[in-house]
Amino acid sequence: MDNTFAYRPAGTVARDRGHTLFAQTMGYVAATTGLFALGAYLGRDLPALAALLAYFASFAALIGMQFSVRRSKQATVGLLAAFGLLMGVAVAPTLVYYASTDPQALWQAGAATALFVAGFGAAGYATRRDLTALARICFWALVALILFGIVLIFVNIPNGALIYSVLGLVIFAGFIMFDFQRLRRSSNAESAPLLAASIFLDILNVFLFFLRIFRGGNR
Repeated sequence: MDNTFAYRPAGTVARDRGHTLFAQTMGYVAATTGLFALGAYLGRDLPALAALLAYFASFAALIGMQFSVRRSKQATVGLLAAFGLLMGVAVAPTLVYYASTDPQALWQAGAATALFVAGFGAAGYATRRDLTALARICFWALVALILFGIVLIFVNIPNGALIYSVLGLVIFAGFIMFDFQRLRRSSNAESAPLLAASIFLDILNVFLFFLRIFRGGNR
């Protein structure tokens, strides 16, 4: 019987668990992104009401993950898959709009999102400074941004959409760094689906903010 693992240093075991969690989480992120793309394809011709219902259903699945994570990993993964698919259906009208009016903005936003997430994700994963306080600041900043977005509906502010998008990118840069630091510090494999959902939401929001920016720049 090989007892090599039993005599490995604790630090090495923790690193191996961290690498395993990283691989699982990013695998879930990739799968969720694929299901998002499938949902966007399936929902391309659906009415706006169906997209709105899918949006609420996706967040119901996300909330359900919070309760299922301690009971059943399979159920949590299933809810993550449903979340990705439903979110794709919800965002489909937006993607169809950009594809028909400014398809260049889609690939520009996609490329910018990849670089943005890679850069800030690497920074968050590598830093040893605790980013919990940053996450709290970003949360309240996000609440303020939502209120600012509501104001923009009723008040015409010069370059308001651009300001909104840039501020959103700053906020989600902080969230990305925090989530990737959580990914490095955690060794609990059960948390992989929840971490994947959080990182996927970061990526999606960054992509949508870049869409706004590039849409405005291509006019």
